[in-house]
Amino acid sequence: MSLFKKTLSILILILSVLISLNAKSQIDEEQGKRQKKIKALYVAFVSQELNLTESEAQQFWPVHSEYEKEIKAANEKKLPELEREETVLTIKKKYVERFKKILGPERTDSFFRKDGEFRKKLVERIKEHRMQNGFQPDGGVDRMKGRRLQNGFGPGGGRNRKGMMQPPPAEY
Repeated sequence: MSLFKKTLSILILILSVLISLNAKSQIDEEQGKRQKKIKALYVAFVSQELNLTESEAQQFWPVHSEYEKEIKAANEKKLPELEREETVLTIKKKYVERFKKILGPERTDSFFRKDGEFRKKLVERIKEHRMQNGFQPDGGVDRMKGRRLQNGFGPGGGRNRKGMMQPPPAEY
């Protein structure tokens, strides 16, 4: 198994442990802690994958923070999807030269690939975690039988992000 696959496996294992922590009464606090841990995993992953020296890391992460803020702001805007994607691409192009000055062209390209790879794996782990805990994106409809489950709630309970019970839609 290559070093990359081992590292990614370890990161996924740690991430799954972090995701499984869910205290209903402290959901906002837990979510903040979880985001910090994911951020720490991300920093460790990118630093290792790009083989950043201490000097490069001191230059790279402040620029990355600016980049990340702009990407986040673009994603939070209520734009049509194509326009949002164009905005994100424009931001990436804007930062390519800054990253190249620190990392060089090959590692800059590698950064964009590794960034996407990490985010994709994160989304996959979140989906797996939700499915293991009874989350049903279709609102608790048993597609095989075409009926609602457990009085409108899925096997894990029909709870929203804040832990509150959600009633079934009026059409049922």
